[in-house]
Amino acid sequence: MKPFLFVILLFIALVDDSWARQAESQQDVTAAYRATADQIIDAALADNAAWNRLARLTDTFGPRFSGSENLELAIDWILEEMKADGLENVRGEDVMVPHWVRGEETLEILVPHKRKLQILGLGGSVGTGPKGVTGDVFVVTSYDDLEANKDKAKGKIVLWNVPFTSYGATVSYRSNGAVKAAEAGAIASLVRSVTPNSLYTPHTGNSSYADGVPKIPHAAVTVEDALMMQRMQDRGQQIRVHLTLDDVWLPDAKSRNVVGELVGSEFPDEVIVFGGHIDSWDVGTGAMDDAGGCVAAWEALRIMKALGLRPKRTIRVVMWTNEENGMRGGNAYRDAHINELDNHILAMESDGGVFAPIGFGFTGSDAAFDTLTQIGKLLQRIDSGVITKGGGGADIGPIMAKGVPGMGLNVDGTKYFWYHHTNADYVDKLDPVEVAKSVATMGVMAFVVADMDQRLPR
Repeated sequence: MKPFLFVILLFIALVDDSWARQAESQQDVTAAYRATADQIIDAALADNAAWNRLARLTDTFGPRFSGSENLELAIDWILEEMKADGLENVRGEDVMVPHWVRGEETLEILVPHKRKLQILGLGGSVGTGPKGVTGDVFVVTSYDDLEANKDKAKGKIVLWNVPFTSYGATVSYRSNGAVKAAEAGAIASLVRSVTPNSLYTPHTGNSSYADGVPKIPHAAVTVEDALMMQRMQDRGQQIRVHLTLDDVWLPDAKSRNVVGELVGSEFPDEVIVFGGHIDSWDVGTGAMDDAGGCVAAWEALRIMKALGLRPKRTIRVVMWTNEENGMRGGNAYRDAHINELDNHILAMESDGGVFAPIGFGFTGSDAAFDTLTQIGKLLQRIDSGVITKGGGGADIGPIMAKGVPGMGLNVDGTKYFWYHHTNADYVDKLDPVEVAKSVATMGVMAFVVADMDQRLPR
């Protein structure tokens, strides 16, 4: 045999053997953890413990906006409950957070009829001053529409009547609408609430300003009122309104990221981190966004502790603070643990509502994706084991940027944006069985990754 041919055949044989060993290893993972996965799933589905805890948290402490007493009281309670559950290294890690406070907010239509409309000021908006702002409304449907009609916007209150296509596309008008309107000479900005469905419910959310551009008041109106004013404009009718926002910025306030652990038996310095964000907007009770994600991870860890399951690596639940209007919690976690990130094996986040889970979106190496796909097979009995490429979350984004593999829980989010950032975000929108399945899904994935003989490859 010619030497070069021998080398080629040897290489092929080695590659085939490598693939075979990898496939066998993946099969071994599935077989080795079937019984443990079923234990976790059975325990999660045995009762409504997760939903009940979520209800108690949100009913008792209500909305948990950054800088608020509600948030800090909720964190105090969670820390005590985690200790009572027997979790380890329970602590709050200090974070300074922005403190924007919503005051009285009104929008009254004056012409063609008089009536008070429902609104919510958008996070970070400047106030109008005690006299408010009175002006005619000019309705636009896109940035291009405003650009083509700049002369009509000057001195007016611009209303962005933009239909919901996807959250990522439509939320731009909430985030940047005040800047674009001010650049056109508007005296205030209104945005149609970012939602595919409305029962006369305004949606709040964060917004921004830009250096060198006047800061004008910015608020959300209901879909119904946006459509009404569009019809009025299309008929050639004058639309005149009076807007008052008594919203103010206060100095930064102290808050905390919440941390609890199940310490690994063999590799305690290697960490799987999972959770959600404990802050919410100052409306509703933040049950979907995102107390549900926090409780799902917390309950998953509690179940492992109750079952006597001790993984080889540490599993750490984190409830990040200030995701909604500053991302201070995610950034502070990165900074506090910057020297440990090489040993952060996987970061997992739930921030889409704990509706019926489907699986996870994953960002990391192909080898890790293949392993996680095999672990996903352990979740087939509850239809939540599909692993797709591309995923993560806002709070784990800062550590993912440093190389930590990340994944986000995927759920049936059909109704999520119906209630997102509204007064309707209460626990009654969530089904106890679906919450329990989310607990099981996060628990199985976290435990198996933490307990495998080999680290998840980067």
